Amino acid sequence: MNMFAKRISAAVLTAVLALNSVVYVRADELADLEAARQASYDTAPETNSVSGWPQGPQVYANSAIVMDMNSGAILYGKKIEDQHYPASITKLMTALVAVENSDLDDEVYFSEDSTSFLEYGDASIGMTPGEILNMKDALHGMLLASANEVSYAIAESVGKLMGGDYNTFIQEMNDRAAELGCTGSHWVNANGLHDEQHYTTACDMALIAAEVCKHQECLDIMQTLNYTIGATNLVGESRTFQQNHKMFWEGGYYYFDCCIGGKVGYTDQARSTLVTMADNGELQLAAVVLQDDGDTYMDTRALLDYGFANFSKVPLADQPKAEGVRSYTDENAYVVLPSGVSFADIESTVTITDEKEAAGKVTYFYQGQNVGSTDVVLTAEYIEAETGYSITPEITGKDGGNAANIEKEGFPDFVKVLIGVGAGLVLVLIVFCLIVRYQLQKRRRQRMQRAKRRRQMEGSGRQPSAYRKSGRRPANGQSVHRQRGHRAQGDIRE
Repeated sequence: MNMFAKRISAAVLTAVLALNSVVYVRADELADLEAARQASYDTAPETNSVSGWPQGPQVYANSAIVMDMNSGAILYGKKIEDQHYPASITKLMTALVAVENSDLDDEVYFSEDSTSFLEYGDASIGMTPGEILNMKDALHGMLLASANEVSYAIAESVGKLMGGDYNTFIQEMNDRAAELGCTGSHWVNANGLHDEQHYTTACDMALIAAEVCKHQECLDIMQTLNYTIGATNLVGESRTFQQNHKMFWEGGYYYFDCCIGGKVGYTDQARSTLVTMADNGELQLAAVVLQDDGDTYMDTRALLDYGFANFSKVPLADQPKAEGVRSYTDENAYVVLPSGVSFADIESTVTITDEKEAAGKVTYFYQGQNVGSTDVVLTAEYIEAETGYSITPEITGKDGGNAANIEKEGFPDFVKVLIGVGAGLVLVLIVFCLIVRYQLQKRRRQRMQRAKRRRQMEGSGRQPSAYRKSGRRPANGQSVHRQRGHRAQGDIRE
């Protein structure tokens, strides 16, 4: 009995020690997490160090950005190039590639691969292999309910429409991101479930958010609060789900009436991520927070309030053009400046994107801070000075110019040949027209002379020479008198 009691005591003691060890480990983890959280909050955004720039709010996000979606101006920046796991905000990139390569009535087929990877706790709307949705229903399921199997099925189905498969779609995600100017992203799946090789940056996500907002179908879906998918080919029941982004819910604690789009994300590795697009009627902003262990909605609201309160548009049409810029592709182009900063305080950089078309991009900076960029048409002198390529840009209208104002700095050889041939044909045509005109005038003069002779002969009572030669009588029946050696009065020498 004593031996049994000792064993029980030893077991209890071991359990207590093990429990204490777990508690201590957990306490240490919580302490480390809180320390990291506080350190992130205490880290000031880089934009706060710009002289004359409005001081931005402190946020718990490790990386955060506020960007004007039209001009690309960065109003707030905190470690915007640091790479982080995105979690489900990945689905914004998936949605962009999907709407650009499919129609809303296209079929989305759920294969075995699209559902077999799901684990307990993964967001899902319970699709089963063999089911079919249309793209509109699938996009709602992905963007609102963040359904991971739907993301996979969209990628697989659109990949086939593109002539490939799921991997084709993933490659397009990477290619399209690069086209948008993303430099720190790499996508290996369509849903954002954790993978060491799947990452992005706050800056890249802002660029992606801005592009997504150009598609009205995406905005319509993101602004939906409740959506129901009806019975499918395999399931007779409907599925109803709600918007997960809390800023859309009027009456809720986080409601923000300027919110027009967004996506929520979370994994243990990524922590909380959030992308929010907002429009106050003057500015259209994208706010992104990554690896946020605080209140992502409070952080986002602080960022958007900061952007709307401290910045305004300055139309470029009212300002001097940068060197080499002939006109702006968008006549409504603008930069975004904080209060107290004037256009005279900023600098510009011009990039040539297509020398043959005289196309370029001008980006404006205030003390190194991007305040906006826009596509432009460049002057021929600038193109030649920068690249040595001589052109005559076909530019009319946008800067009040016309063909008379086009700079002529030489044509390619084939153009010169065409111009020469055209000039020769025009010259031949002119000569031909002059000859025809001369012949017509000559015939007209001859007819006038004959008519004049007839009138004179009729006035003298004599018949025209044509009648004398033919022997016919004049129309009035009078005989013709022929005389030799002299002419009657009124005869005309032929």
